[in-house]
Amino acid sequence: MSDSKCDSQFYSVQVADSTFTVLKRYQQLKPIGSGAQGIVCAAFDTVLGINVAVKKLSRPFQNQTHAKRAYRELVLLKCVNHKNIISLLNVFTPQKTLEEFQDVYLVMELMDANLCQVIHMELDHERMSYLLYQMLCGIKHLHSAGIIHRDLKPSNIVVKSDCTLKILDFGLARTACTNFMMTPYVVTRYYRAPEVILGMGYKENVDIWSVGCIMGELVKGCVIFQGTDRILPQDLGPGHAFRTKGSMITPTHSDMQRENAAVQTVFQGELVVCVKLISQASWLT
Repeated sequence: MSDSKCDSQFYSVQVADSTFTVLKRYQQLKPIGSGAQGIVCAAFDTVLGINVAVKKLSRPFQNQTHAKRAYRELVLLKCVNHKNIISLLNVFTPQKTLEEFQDVYLVMELMDANLCQVIHMELDHERMSYLLYQMLCGIKHLHSAGIIHRDLKPSNIVVKSDCTLKILDFGLARTACTNFMMTPYVVTRYYRAPEVILGMGYKENVDIWSVGCIMGELVKGCVIFQGTDRILPQDLGPGHAFRTKGSMITPTHSDMQRENAAVQTVFQGELVVCVKLISQASWLT
């Protein structure tokens, strides 16, 4: 393809403090979010005739860590196919040669909101249980493929107005490995499992802890394990119990309360609650 033909396929637009150089098929770009991984814009795909999300990865080749995150997100989104995992629709770069290559754009489904916004709404039991069930279905699919998300939090879970839920942002995800000591600095603090805080070897169970924290936040309407700093490893040990202030579950959630009591976990070196057990709870079905 000639340089002139390649150039004619793209156009540039200023989005906040960043310049997006995208394929001309993507029009009406509007910023909808940003973070450590990059900036996301809503856009209209004139070829497919649908609204999409265009994510510009933030400095993907600045260093080895950024490159690994970009690679993980691209590969996992491309390989994983599940109704509760965000779909990757397209990937492109405006650069023409390997020497110039520095920007990566991911085009994904556009959802209506993330759980950060939903948490502050008044949700009935039916909607709440449906959201949690979909979350567990997505995590179960990842775990069955040997993938640990490692950064589950409300901002990485998106929904549509009909309560359809999808998991996104796989920049920190990796394959499970029983003999690998993983970094203790994955997962946002409020959703970080004891194994992660202690820097122990961990597996899929760290995602289950995060799901539990998100579930509690949905029920209570606020973060359940707040803290101004990360918990020190010496503060944790066998028999350490995690407690929250006030009632987590209202009396009207009697089924949820009974079955939640059955899976209350005291930290004893390893979190053992599995996705299958939780997803079979009667209040989810």
